[in-house]
Amino acid sequence: MGDGEHQAVKSIPLALPEGVFNMENLSFDMIAFLMAAGFIACFIDSVVGGGGLISVPALMLTGLPPVVVLGTNKMASVMGSFTSVMSFLRSGKVDRELIKYLFPLSVLGSALGVYTVQFIPPHFLKPLVIVLLVLVTLYSLLRKNWGETSTYTGLTDKTVWLSGIIAFVLGFYDGFFGPGTGSFLLFAFLLVGFDFVTASGNARALNFGSNIAAVIVFGLMGSINYYYAIPMGFGMIIGALAGTRMAITKGATYVRPLFISVSALLIGKQLWDIMH
Repeated sequence: MGDGEHQAVKSIPLALPEGVFNMENLSFDMIAFLMAAGFIACFIDSVVGGGGLISVPALMLTGLPPVVVLGTNKMASVMGSFTSVMSFLRSGKVDRELIKYLFPLSVLGSALGVYTVQFIPPHFLKPLVIVLLVLVTLYSLLRKNWGETSTYTGLTDKTVWLSGIIAFVLGFYDGFFGPGTGSFLLFAFLLVGFDFVTASGNARALNFGSNIAAVIVFGLMGSINYYYAIPMGFGMIIGALAGTRMAITKGATYVRPLFISVSALLIGKQLWDIMH
């Protein structure tokens, strides 16, 4: 599940949810709305995550059932995240040597998380996620020049094992619950020693991997409205291109404050959910 989303399914339904293949409300205005929401969501999500804070409420406004909203959002998000990963890769802002080991672990962890969430309610994680997001945000605020330059010295046994554990655990978390995954991934790569932009590129690559598992499960469940997902996905592709270009051009001066802002919004969203 992506940032800002909630798990909504406990078991695979025997019938397709109402509205999955319904084109009745797909007007030009609806297409424009979905593309605009997708653009804004992925402009942010392609750099630091958190796009679900925009795309999920936008899809809720269309009247789709909640489970279909999550599946449709995930399908559109995969289109955008693939684009952002390719942009970071072309600019040399993804550590291919490290990611080739971590990517399958992220996919595997997410698949296990999506499977597990059918049996265990994830809501008990909310308070812990809030505490962790607060700590991540405060740490980033206090370390003023953190992530401006890379101190990463290459692969070591320690780096591979530690990064592998983090990739699997956060992949599982993304499939099991989701909110804050992008922030946690970016923070983890900063701790390893990457600068903000490369940490963001690495995080997007792993987040793309964890999203794939969720899309497959939602697709098997029949919980994706492709008529809504594709227009929103095209908007996300454009947003991803614009967001990654901005990140690569502006560097840490752009990514750092955006990272802190989105983390703060995620904290507020989780607090709001607990209180309501």
